[in-house]
Amino acid sequence: MASTDELTAPAASVSRVTPRVDAGAGGRRRSANRPLVDAVLIVLAFLVEAVAPPTRLPSVDAVWLVLFAVCVLAFRHLPTASRGRIRIDVLNEMRDLVLATTLAAMIVLSIRVVATNDPSVAVQTMRLWALATGFLIIGSAVLGQAELRARQRGESARATLIVGAGNVGRLVAKRLLEDPGVGLRPIGFLDKRPFEEHGNGRDLPVLGASWNLDDVVHQHRIQHVIFTFSSEHHEVLLAMVKRCQDLGISISLVPRFFEKMTRKIAIDHVGGLPLISVPHFDPKGWQFRLKYFSDQVLAGLLLVLLSPFLVACAIAVRLSLGTPIFYRQLRVGLDGERFEMVKFRTMQDTDDEGGLPRLLPGTAPGGVEGIDRRTPIGKFMRRTSLDELPQLVNVFRGEMSLVGPRPERPEFAELFEHDVLRYGERLRVKSGITGWAQVNGLRGQTSLHDRVEWDNYYIENWSLWLDLKILLLTVRAMVRFAAD
Repeated sequence: MASTDELTAPAASVSRVTPRVDAGAGGRRRSANRPLVDAVLIVLAFLVEAVAPPTRLPSVDAVWLVLFAVCVLAFRHLPTASRGRIRIDVLNEMRDLVLATTLAAMIVLSIRVVATNDPSVAVQTMRLWALATGFLIIGSAVLGQAELRARQRGESARATLIVGAGNVGRLVAKRLLEDPGVGLRPIGFLDKRPFEEHGNGRDLPVLGASWNLDDVVHQHRIQHVIFTFSSEHHEVLLAMVKRCQDLGISISLVPRFFEKMTRKIAIDHVGGLPLISVPHFDPKGWQFRLKYFSDQVLAGLLLVLLSPFLVACAIAVRLSLGTPIFYRQLRVGLDGERFEMVKFRTMQDTDDEGGLPRLLPGTAPGGVEGIDRRTPIGKFMRRTSLDELPQLVNVFRGEMSLVGPRPERPEFAELFEHDVLRYGERLRVKSGITGWAQVNGLRGQTSLHDRVEWDNYYIENWSLWLDLKILLLTVRAMVRFAAD
């Protein structure tokens, strides 16, 4: 049980710092202005619909326009569980936006069909939906990208305090420092007995213990607090949470068993006690069988559609490297089964095999290993991932998937399965041409532990939307690298 001093220490410092902290005022202003921006964009869509109609249809009555606008703004901005999210995700924002305008259009259409006898109702509503959705998507994309760039430059990052200086707290700090787009800039830790063995926190200081909360908040102008696992007693942590709320500081909590928390969890309450239910995950279920079948169909279509492009790549390899055009290598896929992965050749041959490349501790293999033997064409193909396109054949044959964890060589797979936590869990699903880890920057010789974390996140949170999102991000990355 916590001592009296421990329980009263946070409250004792209240008198020293009485002003309410203006936590994230800029972020609140942007959130408050978002409905106004959406309303302006919808009005612009109405004006375009009114002054430049593509067909000779009667104009839509103002009452239906107002109803449509109110429905869109309500679906977009009514308080929900997702409104408090920290991360900016433009693709998810667009998905939610299309859903909001579609639901609003369906409501207006249904009421007009019942209340009026206008034969042009369907066409008018479709045109209104298309214009409003287009304007809102463009506006959302522009604002989202502007905010993301501002965060990455550190212009709108919120000063963040992490409660708990153990492994989990330092992992949180590491993730925030690696991804400034989250918009949280870690300042340091609060912990009475910090755990100093691992440097994942990038040497952030321990600023004190629970009773220093008000002083640290005031001195460093803290705007957000993340509660991880701390040596403090539960009652002390609960008092700190309440104190943060009294000061107007936003908070986030890292739950126990966070490794098993997915986007599909359900929260029930027994009295005032929350129970978090984790859904059963079955990689052998019908959802993944449907995914693999869809992958094979799509891979077949892509092989036909991209055949002229694939032939051009093959000719470029033939002229720069001769034969063979393809590079084949054993990889480990679903349930540890080995298959021969196909790629375009990008490097000169060498007589010295040299065995497995030497890697830095905790680093995954990939990229250029040893002497750079890439041709100029090979460098371009590797940079844009065009050398991976022949793996569509692997997908068509059922050996791989379009999206999934990247497959590894058998020698490395055996080594990593013993040395890296949860590495073997990546083999629950088929390997992919691209994956969640890759679109988050974990390509080539990057952190193996991070790659395993992202891969298992993808598996346990899989959905058709997540696959589509990864494919869109992959195409965007290929275009960006080609432009560079």
